Amino acid sequence: MNRPLLVSVLVVAVLAACSKPEPVAERPRPVVVHTLALAPVAAGALYAGEVRARYESDLAFRIGGKVVERRVDVGAVVKPGQVLARLDPTDAGLNAEASRAQLAAAQNEYAFAKAEVERYRDLVGKNFVSRSVLDAKESAFKSASARVEQARAQASVAGNQKDYTTLMADQPGVITAVAAEVGQVVKDSAPVMHLARDGEREVLIAVPESRVADLRKAGSVEVRLWSAPNVALRGRVREIAPSADAATRTYAVRVTILDTSPAVQLGMTANVILPDAAAAAGALLVPASAVFEHQGGSAVWVLVAEGDLLKPLLRPVKVRQFREDGVLIADGLKPGERIAAAGVHKIVAGQPLRAMAAGVPAAGGQG
Repeated sequence: MNRPLLVSVLVVAVLAACSKPEPVAERPRPVVVHTLALAPVAAGALYAGEVRARYESDLAFRIGGKVVERRVDVGAVVKPGQVLARLDPTDAGLNAEASRAQLAAAQNEYAFAKAEVERYRDLVGKNFVSRSVLDAKESAFKSASARVEQARAQASVAGNQKDYTTLMADQPGVITAVAAEVGQVVKDSAPVMHLARDGEREVLIAVPESRVADLRKAGSVEVRLWSAPNVALRGRVREIAPSADAATRTYAVRVTILDTSPAVQLGMTANVILPDAAAAAGALLVPASAVFEHQGGSAVWVLVAEGDLLKPLLRPVKVRQFREDGVLIADGLKPGERIAAAGVHKIVAGQPLRAMAAGVPAAGGQG
């Protein structure tokens, strides 16, 4: 290759290396969109709790022994008198037999002492024996009578002990916990099962000290099940614990559900709402993931349509209440507007966005 041609090739290569690359268009980032709408949300203090039975009791054997049978599992519906579990009855049966034998022996002694007294009374009447001998026989007769009563009581106790090897339900309800299995040796009075009785249902909540006074004054509260958030049930504060929990420093409060419904099941999660007199008929409830902190306040990304894409605009908002089911907005947003519902910390103002289809995860996640 001649020298002038080589120089020309090198000059073209240097110029190509120094030229700027063509700008690559930024790909629209997927975003979860939430459309604002007024919802019948009760604005007020909200506490999450668990549905419990008003009356609950631990079931236990009255004697110790080895469990040989368990007839129910957790969730079983039981009736009064239904057998739940049994202990090995061998030892209790032997004790009962021994007590019955002692009773029979005491009754024989009583019969002999009675016959002796009657015979000596006749002899005293005929002056064949002295009065002191009769007094001794009558004393022996009274002792035999007392031993019969003692043996009868012991036989009764032993019989009860044998019956105590069978654990039966004393109230209708649902078994919510089981603490013993077949083959396990249990002590007397050790809880074996937990029974939630039929009847009233309550929601057990934990309330901070600052709100206890409001609950004391509340005539009624609202209860909403997580499984049916659109159904409002009437509730009444029945009991407030006299002292705070040592770990959480909150007060346990029991709220009776006044509206009976088959939808209310034990163990369900429910919200107890203390009504706010200043609450409006409708409120804007947005997902908690849509609200973020900005310059000491709260803000959201409002999405404005630009053709087929969306443009995010930063919008400061005033929060009325943070709740378990979202954030209640007091000012800054209007019904019908669209906001980013997730990944708000990764969005930049003016960045092109694309609404993500429901159920389709965005690449890289939404943070």
